[in-house]
Amino acid sequence: MAIFYNQATLTYNGNTTNSNITTGELVEVLSATKTAVTDNYVANDDITYVVNIVNSGTVPFSDLTVTDNLGAYTFNTSTLVPLTYVENSIHYYVNGVLQPTPTTTVGTALVVSGINIPAGGNATIIYEVRANQYAPLASGSTITNTVVISSESLNNPVTAVETVTAENTAQLTISKSVSPSTVTENGQLTYTFIIQNSGNTPADAADNVTVTDLFNPILDPISVSFNGTAWTAGTNYTYNTATGAFATIPGQITVPAATYTQNPETGTWTVNPGVSVLTVIGTV
Repeated sequence: MAIFYNQATLTYNGNTTNSNITTGELVEVLSATKTAVTDNYVANDDITYVVNIVNSGTVPFSDLTVTDNLGAYTFNTSTLVPLTYVENSIHYYVNGVLQPTPTTTVGTALVVSGINIPAGGNATIIYEVRANQYAPLASGSTITNTVVISSESLNNPVTAVETVTAENTAQLTISKSVSPSTVTENGQLTYTFIIQNSGNTPADAADNVTVTDLFNPILDPISVSFNGTAWTAGTNYTYNTATGAFATIPGQITVPAATYTQNPETGTWTVNPGVSVLTVIGTV
């Protein structure tokens, strides 16, 4: 709601006189909210936003434009956009009924046009975006984006803001290599497992990280090390020489958190994963 004032001026024969000041109140009947389905994000993660626009007035609104700035923020002298619209993900409802896909333009912002809301009704716009190379990932990082609803029939644009936070989590991947790739009978093989953490939180004992494998051909005997430190069977891992079944004991594997570097010129973020190495050496 906004208060407005108005005063008239009367001039005659070189004289000027003012009227009394009238006061009025402009009641805004259009309101909007923006909600992320999940409050957290990780690198390359899809985020679903729900924009709900309510018309509490007795007159319909037509041809509204909804503009989402996709979390744009200032970096040095440029503007970076950390969210990328997922093509063809938009859905548009009026009073809960699905409507034809509205006109959507994507540039540095997402612009949705041709939105109509009946008197006493509502419109809901649902779409997905993806955290891109400009999205900060360190613990405590956030992306705040604003949606603006505008139209010639509106005295003032209507805005809604939503903030999502980088999720504090470990994100692990594993790769395995063998050396040599060709081995003779009674020869020795080395399996190397590289475990990487792209998340902003270390994987510690409480995460119960476990590596299992079934060695074929069976290795006997074997020696195991983790990050260069020798491991002991029964304490750090189990191994069945009859079947070749190998497993680390939960909680023995830990992986440090990743670090993140932002290019001082382009603003892009680079993930430097935390790494741990498990090595198994055995005789075929």
